[in-house]
Amino acid sequence: MSWTSWEPVKGFDFSDILYEKKRHLELEGGIARVTVNRPHRLNAFTAETMDEMFHAFYDASHDSRVGAVILTGAGEHFGAGGDVEWEEKELRVHVYWRFPPNQLLRACRKPVIAAVKGWVIGGSHHLAYMCDFTIAADTARFGQNGPRVGSPADGYIVAYLTRVVGAKKAREIWMLCRKYSADEALAMGLVNTVVPFDELDAEVDRWCEEILRLSPGCVEVLKASFDADIDYLAGQWGHQSRMLYPDWFEGAEVREGQRAFIEKRTPRFWRVRNVEADLQQEFRERVLLELGEEQGS
Repeated sequence: MSWTSWEPVKGFDFSDILYEKKRHLELEGGIARVTVNRPHRLNAFTAETMDEMFHAFYDASHDSRVGAVILTGAGEHFGAGGDVEWEEKELRVHVYWRFPPNQLLRACRKPVIAAVKGWVIGGSHHLAYMCDFTIAADTARFGQNGPRVGSPADGYIVAYLTRVVGAKKAREIWMLCRKYSADEALAMGLVNTVVPFDELDAEVDRWCEEILRLSPGCVEVLKASFDADIDYLAGQWGHQSRMLYPDWFEGAEVREGQRAFIEKRTPRFWRVRNVEADLQQEFRERVLLELGEEQGS
């Protein structure tokens, strides 16, 4: 079985990603590859990265010659999630994702394969587990990082992990921020298979060959059917946490986590929480005192 070489897609000149396609000479179908190309930041992404990925995924999704899309990272790592330094800066001016990262996968009509290696952390981690398939190199290390750095995440992207590994393990992954080896990820169902690092690309090609042997229309319908579960989760009060904690997502705790990460120190979350508790206590005592004075008069 033989493939053409990867070629950059004309008209898509990006700064943060590489967008390529190649075709299988015997099966006649093609595949696309989106590579986050920020190895100097461990492939952590910003809104600009997501904007570029949107255009690439949109093109691949609507190209009838493409049967699958590969999502990966340049160099030795898949990705370290959202760029915390960018998030800390943009939080001050209330600039967020113009297109939510995981919606790229939901909107894509073609099956998406995450080819992961090295760090698969935070936002990059839930991008990987929300792909249709996840193929891991033995160097991959998985985990969430939000509570560690005060980086907020909520809604269906959190809940969907229960569909992948079960409720108990999903809560462990998100709420304890442990790190897991490729073999541990395989055992819990977080990935489909694990191969040596230098065999990752060949293994992904083999999976793509299997996909291209099948009816592309049927595969697209099946993907849409599975993805309907995401729509269900998104519609079941997926963002009620923002209703319950409207101020937290832009509050002092988030800023402390981001600044601690940038300053390379341990965040002092409970110091922030205790200051807030003292202020609340002072407010309550003042209100009670004023009420008492009014009643006495």
